[in-house]
Amino acid sequence: MNIEIRGAERLSFRERQVVVLKEMGWSNEQVAKRLSLAAGTVATLYNRAKSKGYQVVIVLPGDTLGLFDSADREEEE
Repeated sequence: MNIEIRGAERLSFRERQVVVLKEMGWSNEQVAKRLSLAAGTVATLYNRAKSKGYQVVIVLPGDTLGLFDSADREEEE
């Protein structure tokens, strides 16, 4: 799985780090421990990033969700 952050150029390096981990489902405490920050700092960075506006796009390789069988794929080609 790849995560693309659209609008990342508006975010600081630390905000990008926080956004990626938060969008992956990590708690403020987990992110804080990983980045050696206070949980309050993580919350501030995340809220600041959200106010700058960004969009997260998750790119899943192949048919990892199992939505299509081989016949469907042959029709697409």
